[in-house]
Amino acid sequence: ELNIYLLFLPDFTHATMKVNQTNLKEFILVGFSLYPHVQRFLFVAFFALYLLTLAGNLAILGLTWVDRSLHTPMYLFLRALSFSETCYTLTIIPKMLADLLTGNRSISVTGCGLQMCFFLALGGTNCFILTLMGYDRFLAICYPLRYPLLMTNAVCGHMVVSAWAGGFLVSVTETALIFRGSFCNPNLIHHFFCHMRAVVRLSCLDSDLTEIIVTMISVSGLMGTFLLIIITYVFILSTVFRIPSAEGKQKAFSTCASHLTVVIVHFGFAAIVYLKPEASGGDDTLIAVPYTVITPFLSPLIFSLRNRDMKNA
Repeated sequence: ELNIYLLFLPDFTHATMKVNQTNLKEFILVGFSLYPHVQRFLFVAFFALYLLTLAGNLAILGLTWVDRSLHTPMYLFLRALSFSETCYTLTIIPKMLADLLTGNRSISVTGCGLQMCFFLALGGTNCFILTLMGYDRFLAICYPLRYPLLMTNAVCGHMVVSAWAGGFLVSVTETALIFRGSFCNPNLIHHFFCHMRAVVRLSCLDSDLTEIIVTMISVSGLMGTFLLIIITYVFILSTVFRIPSAEGKQKAFSTCASHLTVVIVHFGFAAIVYLKPEASGGDDTLIAVPYTVITPFLSPLIFSLRNRDMKNA
């Protein structure tokens, strides 16, 4: 097919074809078409992981809603994270599964913009909620007597709304920068979804400058939230080590273990995607799989299996 043939054209041909085209109607998501012999296996594997991810997140949403003992800020944040991750996977995985099954890899320019906007927004929201969960643990361990006054359900709700607002504010800014101009042929996105780096390279405007700007925004948000979490855990650890009894230390650590594990997984995989140098090579399609498929699958498992209250519920 022409689209597959264009993948292997030399760079100078791509540069020659990059002319202004304001009536570009759709993109082609190259994705896993480079691996034709394993597409059915990938469909089965991703579909199974997606069902387990949905089941895990919906179970957390249901349990934290039904069990009144879980109506605390800690589990309100967990419910917000599960809902955000459910929406996050909905923006990418169903389209990816349909492409693997049918081979129809086209997506309209408008659909691409919406997918990118919601993907970035919900990914940013997840980072903000994980940061708020770290702050919640910080207050609970470092200021246990004042915690009920400092972290009420109402305060928790306001924080969650702020996290969503912040995620969408960053996302709309980045998406507007990328889609402010027209796009040029070939209309091939070398990814299985509308990843911002892959899309911005098709812009007829100064794509290098735009890519630097949107990458810096994403990296700043990623590193900023991760740094805040690290700072909170420095204070948490300093407080825990001052607890005289071993049982008290173990109890304090157990309340943070699930959150810290998810933070390491989430930010570790995200760093591989967004901090990978441009000239380092490698297939961006495969590199993005852990961040978009594996992380949402692991999060509900970690929070459920390592949490006594959730297991009891």
